This record gives sequence, C-alpha cells and structure tokens, in this order.
Amino acid sequence: MTTRLQSGSVTGGLKPLEFLSFTLGHEEYGVDIQKVQELRGYDAVTRIANAPDYLKGVVNLRGIIVPIIDMRIRFELGTPSYDQFTVVIVLNMGGRVLGMVVDGVSDVITLTPEQIKPAPEMGTLLDTDYMLGLGAVDERMLILLDIERLMSSQEMGLLEQIAA
Repeated sequence: MTTRLQSGSVTGGLKPLEFLSFTLGHEEYGVDIQKVQELRGYDAVTRIANAPDYLKGVVNLRGIIVPIIDMRIRFELGTPSYDQFTVVIVLNMGGRVLGMVVDGVSDVITLTPEQIKPAPEMGTLLDTDYMLGLGAVDERMLILLDIERLMSSQEMGLLEQIAA
C-alpha cells in the first residue's frame, strides 16, 4: 500500500502527503493536491453528443478544451444538483487537463503514511482499484482516490479522445 502511494507521489520517501478534500453526498474524498490546477465554480458546459452521462461536456479554459466529469454521476451517488457550493476541481495530470464536478471542497489535509490505511478488500462488490486507501483524520475518514488511475481507466478512456 505505502509503496503504491509513494511511487505515484513526487515527494517519495516517508514525507507527509497533501490531499484536497471534497464531498460527494455524505462522503468525503481526497485527491493528491499536486494534481490540482485550480478550483472553479460550476458553469454551463458544451455537451458532447453520445457521451456517457457522467461526462457533462467541455469548457474552454483560457484556450484549452477541458472535459468536465460529474463525479456524483460517475460514482452513482444519485442525481446531482448544481448550486453556489458546487465546485469544479481542475486537474492537471501529465499535461492532460480535466475538470471534476464535486458537491463542495473542504480543505487541504496533510496525512502521514501512518494515517493512510489500505482500502478494504470488498471482492466484486466494490471496485477499490481507484482507491489509494483511507485517510484517518481525527474522527473523519477520507476516501483517497488514485485519480490518474480512475481517469485513465477503460470506461473513462473517452477522455483521451476528447482531450487530444
């Protein structure tokens, strides 16, 4: 577990890792802060014909066409509602820019490797391939996402075509 975290991390070693925490429904998630380019409010998007439901469309961000993924739809967490608290986290992963719509952003959380527990084995009930683990912060549990693995997964491969 720790090896996968560190090998995917620029920090290496046993240094603390920083995660941007965000909410989807009643759950709190975390994504590597080094992948975050900026935070934006949710704006209208240009729809893409025949795109999956979770791909809301694209926006033009300073001349870059950015696909926008609704994580509530992607994780099947019910019907999203867009209000003044809805946030788009703009990610930059190896020069590929995309946005993910979340219900809200909490804060930046620093976790030591000891605070990160392996994702529980759930068999075929739950796909934990996209989880780095669970971060324990006081009484809170943060679901830590391997965002690069999630966004480059087979079902999300459409992003490669749109972003190209």
